[in-house]
Amino acid sequence: MIDKLLPTTLVGSYPQAGWLVDRDVLLGSGPPRVRMKAVWRPAEDSLEEAQDDATIVALHDQERAGIDIVSDGEVRRESYFNLFANALDGIDLDNPAEVPSRTGRPTKVPRVVGPIRRTRPVQVRDVAFLRTQTDRPIKITIPGAFTMARLAKDEHYGDQEALIMAYAAALNAELREMKAAGADVLQIDEPYMQANPEDAEKYGVAAIDAALEGIEGSTVVHLCFGYAHSVKDKPAGYSYLPQLDACRADAISIEAAQPRLDPSVLRSLPNKKVLYGVLDLGDQTVETPEVVADRIRGALKHADAARIIVAPDCGMKYLPRSVAFGKLKAMVAGADRVRAELSGG
Repeated sequence: MIDKLLPTTLVGSYPQAGWLVDRDVLLGSGPPRVRMKAVWRPAEDSLEEAQDDATIVALHDQERAGIDIVSDGEVRRESYFNLFANALDGIDLDNPAEVPSRTGRPTKVPRVVGPIRRTRPVQVRDVAFLRTQTDRPIKITIPGAFTMARLAKDEHYGDQEALIMAYAAALNAELREMKAAGADVLQIDEPYMQANPEDAEKYGVAAIDAALEGIEGSTVVHLCFGYAHSVKDKPAGYSYLPQLDACRADAISIEAAQPRLDPSVLRSLPNKKVLYGVLDLGDQTVETPEVVADRIRGALKHADAARIIVAPDCGMKYLPRSVAFGKLKAMVAGADRVRAELSGG
């Protein structure tokens, strides 16, 4: 992934600027599953240029903080999920359906009325643009097939496995082009595997493997308990995790700071690198470097340092930008501190 001990990265998102999005709209609802165009401040004809500028801002913050593997901050998205999921053929965009969210709240979701197909690139330009802006390794995230299927109302396939695999095929086509456009690391976000462990047992690894078939280079699967903004009380353990040691992804991304995860869980992923969450995004207090370092030391009791990538718990988009930036600086400083200890410095 990168030839450096304890490299740092974001999970994906970074706070979007107030001139780009209406943060009252953003914070006043859960992560949208269908399009939520009301969140954007710029007019439609200037939105792409504004998003380009916002990408540069998010990238600049990461570089100033010292992040090793940078992202675009997902600044072009209303949520981690809805950009790609609603850009596919087979979706009725005008008539969304409603299903319970992972917290039980009724949520509008895409309605599947025909074969799921990717008919055009969706995030490939995002990768190409980011690649022109930095010499650092870049990571791009995209929702996983299992999660997209769970957050859709199927009125076409009548078979969950068929729906998941249709999403996986569309995802695979996009991932191939994102890799060709310059992505160094590709990350699939699969929070609904944690939320639906019984179905994940049946289809989870197969969904990841189908999406990643033929993909060269570094790949990650991210599992979380939900944004800290939306989920305050998180469980202290994963309901679905060891099974992912068998999947094609090189690394698994997990939360550890806010849920106070027992780091011994790392022993259940012996063949994977792990993006280990060391920033509690449910607390707007900026961690000290020593707090971060101590969390990393806890992980190193159960996994070799060569397998640990240091990261926040989850996406940072709901935090104030000053808090997010402060946390990133503390994360880098904490990783530097432990790296020096390991090298005898």
